Amino acid sequence: METFDWYTWLILPLIVFFSRVTDVTLGTMRIIFISRGKKFIAPLLGFVEVFIWITVVSQIVKGAHNFIAYFAYAGGFAVGNFFGMVLEERLAIGTLVVRAILPKNGNRLVQSLRDAGYGVTYVDGHGGSGPVTLIYTIVMRRELEQVVAIIHSTTPKAFFTVEELRSVQQGIFPVRYAPQQETFFGRKSK
Repeated sequence: METFDWYTWLILPLIVFFSRVTDVTLGTMRIIFISRGKKFIAPLLGFVEVFIWITVVSQIVKGAHNFIAYFAYAGGFAVGNFFGMVLEERLAIGTLVVRAILPKNGNRLVQSLRDAGYGVTYVDGHGGSGPVTLIYTIVMRRELEQVVAIIHSTTPKAFFTVEELRSVQQGIFPVRYAPQQETFFGRKSK
């Protein structure tokens, strides 16, 4: 009577799954950091990512007859992508430009944003239906929800867009961010 091979059919697939979740999560974060210009953290994440990947692949090759490890590898890849996106969303790293276009005078929104500590630039323009006011503000990504709430409470039908910025120099930011520097996990004091 043969005994059940716990390592081949249970332990190895679990190791493969969780290792793959980890390395793909790191890979997703690495790609995000590259797109945001974080040139020092991306290579470090890439090193750890590839180290985990090569270790897992070598284990699968040893047990190549184990189809469960293959499914664990694929499942870990899918879950790792999801976790990477969720982690990136929670870290909320980056800077955004919020652009609102109002069909009438935007003084109320400008004042509400300034009262909250945001720098605001506005320009008078002409839209398809007549005069408009274009309002621009640069915000930290973690502040977007607050800025959107200000826009909705001040001008509920405002048309606005949000775009990511690669870098920002100078500007007016809420006091809670002024004396700090951005790091891997957000902000830290000087």
